[in-house]
Amino acid sequence: MSDINIKSFSDTTQVGKGVYPWLVVGLLWGVALLNYMDRQMLSTMKPSMMVDIHELQSATNFGYLMAIFLWIYGFMSPVSGIIADRLNRKWLIVGSLIVWSGVTFMMGYAKTFDQLYWLRALMGVSEALYIPTGLSLIADYHSSKTRSLAIGIHMTGLYMGQALGGFGATIAERFSWQQTFHSFGLIGIIYAVVLILFLREKRNSEEKLNIHLSQPKSSLFKGLAVLFSNIAFWVILFYFAVPSLPGWGVKNWLPTLFSETLHIDMAKAGPYATITIAASQFFGVIFGGLLSDRWVQKNIRGRVYTSAIGITLTIPALLLIGFGHTLLHVIGAAFCFGFGFGMFDANNMPILCQFFSSKYRATAYGLMNMVGVFAGAWITDLLGHSTDAGNLGKGFAMLAGIVLIALIIQISFLRPKVKDFIETENR
Repeated sequence: MSDINIKSFSDTTQVGKGVYPWLVVGLLWGVALLNYMDRQMLSTMKPSMMVDIHELQSATNFGYLMAIFLWIYGFMSPVSGIIADRLNRKWLIVGSLIVWSGVTFMMGYAKTFDQLYWLRALMGVSEALYIPTGLSLIADYHSSKTRSLAIGIHMTGLYMGQALGGFGATIAERFSWQQTFHSFGLIGIIYAVVLILFLREKRNSEEKLNIHLSQPKSSLFKGLAVLFSNIAFWVILFYFAVPSLPGWGVKNWLPTLFSETLHIDMAKAGPYATITIAASQFFGVIFGGLLSDRWVQKNIRGRVYTSAIGITLTIPALLLIGFGHTLLHVIGAAFCFGFGFGMFDANNMPILCQFFSSKYRATAYGLMNMVGVFAGAWITDLLGHSTDAGNLGKGFAMLAGIVLIALIIQISFLRPKVKDFIETENR
């Protein structure tokens, strides 16, 4: 049996140097934007769409439509991670972008609720391939000195997509919701050609590639055994899942809450909500990425502490989102939530890199994405019922308590031993 040694990467042996690692971040930033824009714009286009598809007049039915994406996306996430750890990540990203962009285009032809429902399900399958694949590729290209910042910059693409998705209602009001879906779908298909020309796969070493190629088929689920045998991974799963409850709730229901609380129509509430969250998350991931990359050089728990500070900020923000009734209260609370969530978001993959080697990171993040999305699907459905009952604000406020519990567990039990984790096999 081979000996396994665990050590911290030296910066000279880690990853690609020069401009190209940042070009990868830039290329995948565009994919991240399209990933969230295509899924998010539906949440603000409900008023336009329900004129033609009457079932959308029910908030409960709309919740079902949003939740099916999350359930399918969640089930596919660990499968996507396993695939990404074994196959060429460039082509997985390109393929998934083409499929979900095609689905977006086809949604413009939907005539019934059932057609929308199954198209959203297919979008969940295709979009699930991207996040574990893209983040693991960025992590391989960047060292412990730049990883959180690189991940953070990439995450701003998600937030920009979320913000642009908020203009779905505005565009649909001026043109039509059908034309909106057609236009964004075509943009994604064209961008896939850019990726084909410029994106390259990256593996940390030739040895790693050889190990992957020589692994027997029976080792397909080896990564799952490695992950679940480590107690730290269970803590990471829980800590990732709980903030996902308000995270997904904000993505899917904050425009509705803004509309009801501020008594404005969705064409204005959508941009208010999504731009506020996107802008604050933008500043949060950049600040959190810079702070984490510097802090971890001096304190091995620097990334954990940075993430914890971010989650701490979301707790009072959720209370004020739920109970605030003025423009200043609601937008201020949303900004505080987004800034804190951005700090948390920028450090999930970098923290994971302190516990597991690059051979298992996509699989690990796929599992994290699964539990986070399942939490999101559950809260999306629950907040749909709360909206119909007139209790949406109270639903948001109640999430602050469980986030506090997750924060305490994370601080108490998540204790990395290295800045970056690698396994070397001495044969």
